[in-house]
Amino acid sequence: MAARLSLSEMRQELDSLSTSLQHAEAYDGATLRAARRLNRASGLLATSVLLDSAVEHDRGGFENRAMYIPLVVSTLVLAVSAHGTADRRPASHRMRQIVYGVSAATGVLGTSFHLYNVLKRPGAWSWQNLFYGAPLGAPFAILLAGLLGSAAEHARDNPPSRARILGFPAGRFIGAISGVGMLGTTAEAGLLHFRGAFHNPAMLAPVTMPPVGAALLLNAVMGPKGRDRRVARWWLRLVAWMGFAGVGFHVFGVQRNMGGWSNWRQNLLNGPPIPAPPSFASLALAGLAALGLLEDHPDG
Repeated sequence: MAARLSLSEMRQELDSLSTSLQHAEAYDGATLRAARRLNRASGLLATSVLLDSAVEHDRGGFENRAMYIPLVVSTLVLAVSAHGTADRRPASHRMRQIVYGVSAATGVLGTSFHLYNVLKRPGAWSWQNLFYGAPLGAPFAILLAGLLGSAAEHARDNPPSRARILGFPAGRFIGAISGVGMLGTTAEAGLLHFRGAFHNPAMLAPVTMPPVGAALLLNAVMGPKGRDRRVARWWLRLVAWMGFAGVGFHVFGVQRNMGGWSNWRQNLLNGPPIPAPPSFASLALAGLAALGLLEDHPDG
């Protein structure tokens, strides 16, 4: 009788172990899926930085050799992000981590350069200099690309059934970065659209939709587990589509200038920056990855 009971207990233990392994695989798959989404978001943001800084720094004639740095770094971030997007291994990659760290440091350094460029002009801190000096929010994008990519690599290193970054639940940590990033990007877009006097009603979209998305995302990040996040998810999808649609509006904005695309060399420099709007899409995608982690790993 004791032997039969022992065999029965062993069978129950094996069934329990099998169930635990299945749950662990599901959790591990969710973490890997979120990491690859973050690699994709980082790569999209790096693409925006690469193209935008190439145009803006060409406008400045690459007067300072440091102006080549964001082009090189964003190209590296794009390359390692493509590698991470295709990588199905649940472990971080040392080279990707290094590149993402360099990207974040470049963003901090670039912000100091741009701030100096604004403050050294006559009038220093004035609307004129904020409008036409080095854009203070531009280096923030390459900083965010590095932070999102680094978060992706940290997410990969979590054991099954656990997802934490720097001791915080990964979904909440990534959601906070994405939400704050959206607010910063909105401030930059608002400044430039204010310079354009909001002559097109569509220019209100990037200063209204992303803040709402950021508020919904940050509310989900700070809220209790089990909260219904469908509204936040759908709104972030709208923000992502708005980012891609913004490219079309900016292309049209270039076309409106004298000479249109036949005078592309001048109009690309003077018209609205075509590569800028996808930065909203990348942050919205990162926010969606965070919401996915909050569902699969509510407590990290």
